[in-house]
Amino acid sequence: MTLEIVGISVLWMFLFGYVIIASVDFGAGFFNAYSAFTNKEHVLTNIIQRYLSPVWEITNVFLVFFFVGAIGFFPKTAFYYGTALLVPASIAIVLLAIRGSYYAFATYGARISHKGYIYMYGLAGLLIPAAWSTVLTISEGGFIYLENGAPVLDYWALFSSPLTWSIVVLALSAVLYISAVFLTWYARKAGDDRASDLLRKYSLIWSVPTIVTATGIIVELRAHNEEHFANLIGLWWVFALSALLFFGTVFLLWKRRNYGMAFILLVGQFFLAFSGYGVSHYPYLLYPYLTLYDGFTNEAMAIALIIAFLAGFALLLPSLYLVLRLFLFDKDYVQGKSDYHV
Repeated sequence: MTLEIVGISVLWMFLFGYVIIASVDFGAGFFNAYSAFTNKEHVLTNIIQRYLSPVWEITNVFLVFFFVGAIGFFPKTAFYYGTALLVPASIAIVLLAIRGSYYAFATYGARISHKGYIYMYGLAGLLIPAAWSTVLTISEGGFIYLENGAPVLDYWALFSSPLTWSIVVLALSAVLYISAVFLTWYARKAGDDRASDLLRKYSLIWSVPTIVTATGIIVELRAHNEEHFANLIGLWWVFALSALLFFGTVFLLWKRRNYGMAFILLVGQFFLAFSGYGVSHYPYLLYPYLTLYDGFTNEAMAIALIIAFLAGFALLLPSLYLVLRLFLFDKDYVQGKSDYHV
């Protein structure tokens, strides 16, 4: 296994960790806003606030690691993606600042009760994955061209492409689906049957657009990027296994059984789909200009980065376990008998 493969695999682990953890976070904010809009705050707000309090500060650690690693391992990504990401990254950073400010004031300062702030917090949680998802579209090629040796992003081509909007819709539906399934489990652990039943309904609702749009993206790829489409079809068994896990999750939700196992199956589903997508994209970071082997950092730097990132991952996983064990799933905390805030 080459250093390039090891480097991209390490980055992929951090990105996958961010996708799962951030999805639960973003979706929880949206469901909190939706419950306020539909006057169901008495059902969901307590459960959602108990989840968000210990984890909201952890989420972006994975994202920071990913971006630092991407530039460290593959310096040329800054050249090709720097201009292309200027708009979506700026939007995402502003939205992250809004969310962080809201929750910092709500947690450590005066309690924020105005529904406008709650709506803004929830909406920001949906716009962030929508903004980041455009990167996947750009990586498929056809949107960046070279002008006088410098990459230029064709915004009209990007935002008029069906592939773009398919990926955006998948990002939104996946965020809400992942979050709803986890919170269904969490509400059951808290013994809050009303919240669990409502979130179970949301899980089943958002499972439909998730699987439909995921399938639609494969169809769109056939017209947009034949090489990537052919690679995806070559890995059909990975996506078939992912689909089986998806139906396993839906079955357990439908039967109101073992919500913890349902969430584990969901993580497995997304891991397989995420990995299959990444492997089928190999060796390109950006079609057709940039591959893993173009401008890879020197060997000494690569080894140092790999060691540092694996050490970081080894620290993050136990930290997440401790947060889950000591706070999120602590018997007193999950049932609202402790008001601890990180």
